[in-house]
Amino acid sequence: MSVLWLLLLISVCHGAEKLASYNADPAETSVSGLSSGAFFATQIQVAFSSSIKGAGIVAGGPYDCAAQTSYASCMYSGSPSVAKSISNTKSWSGNKIDDVKNLAKHKVYMISGTSDTTVSVSVMNQLYKYYVTEGQFIPSENVVFKKDLKAAHTFPTDFDGTGNNPCTTASSPYVSNCGFDGAGAILQHIYGALKPRNNGALTGKFIEFDQQEFISNARSFGMSTTAWVYVPKSCADGDVCKLHIAYHGCLQGYEKIGDKYVKNTGYNRWADTNNLIILYPQAVSTSMRSEMLRAPFPNMNGCWDWIGWYGTDFSVKSGKQSAAMKKMIDRVVSGFNPIGAPAQLQVNTITDNTVALSWQPVSGAAGYNLYRNGGKVNSQPITGTTLPTTI
Repeated sequence: MSVLWLLLLISVCHGAEKLASYNADPAETSVSGLSSGAFFATQIQVAFSSSIKGAGIVAGGPYDCAAQTSYASCMYSGSPSVAKSISNTKSWSGNKIDDVKNLAKHKVYMISGTSDTTVSVSVMNQLYKYYVTEGQFIPSENVVFKKDLKAAHTFPTDFDGTGNNPCTTASSPYVSNCGFDGAGAILQHIYGALKPRNNGALTGKFIEFDQQEFISNARSFGMSTTAWVYVPKSCADGDVCKLHIAYHGCLQGYEKIGDKYVKNTGYNRWADTNNLIILYPQAVSTSMRSEMLRAPFPNMNGCWDWIGWYGTDFSVKSGKQSAAMKKMIDRVVSGFNPIGAPAQLQVNTITDNTVALSWQPVSGAAGYNLYRNGGKVNSQPITGTTLPTTI
């Protein structure tokens, strides 16, 4: 039996790849999440504001909320004060967290369901106060707060996914057809106008990668040994892409519901047509109690740490999970090559089915891709500065 288990563990470890680097623009990284993932997305947004351009918050609350009061006051129908959250943000700016001035450029899309009793609209009202009216960190025109969606504590989509629950019911896998494209609303607010999503077969790949590379003893700190990333074909081929990180909620990690959050939330459909890499980090359940004793129970639901299970610095850059996430971000965008498009593109000759093109070389470019009507026409990079072939 011990030999069998050893072989199984070796097989599992070998199944995960090393997270690759891509030609992803570091200035185009964003985050989103549901429930604990929403609280955590806000933490990452604030702590690493110089690396993030926007956030989508579905049923989340104010930054650092659970450090100021009982965690329960940050949930249900609570109305937690944001005064200390705001003062901490300002006093930590430039040291424990990035300069708070970065937030002024961020765009945020907030979603609260009218039937959500786990994190009600009263909690999200306080988040809005933190961002806009009291904290004044982000201009009001940069924040959309949708609170008329007839939904329970769930991630809203506009299509039916395998195993999804009814929109007005808070049950596993906490993903629902609510007649509203939550992923699309979030991504379009952050990035502006996007190409229509792909509702058919996706062209990219789901890659399981080694998450423990970024945090030692990952499972001791509530993170799985592996996680997932969706990479569109265009991004795998080297096109300039953007990175969006989608944090699942409690009871939504791969250990709880398999790939339903990874594949049923709708992010990948938009990613496929808009050069977006979607990172799906994975949290897992642990049996240790909170060091802060604000939650007198272990993290048995596989939530992201917005309470302090794994250290009192959970909401700043040095937090165990936060630091791991920054390493993942840095890895994905480390392949960015900001070489611009070639200048002086010229059409030399044209026939019914051919065209001869030439252009000025770009210093440092290993090759070139040619696009027609938004689609790449060459299968391999063009190494020269002319194209006399049929296209």
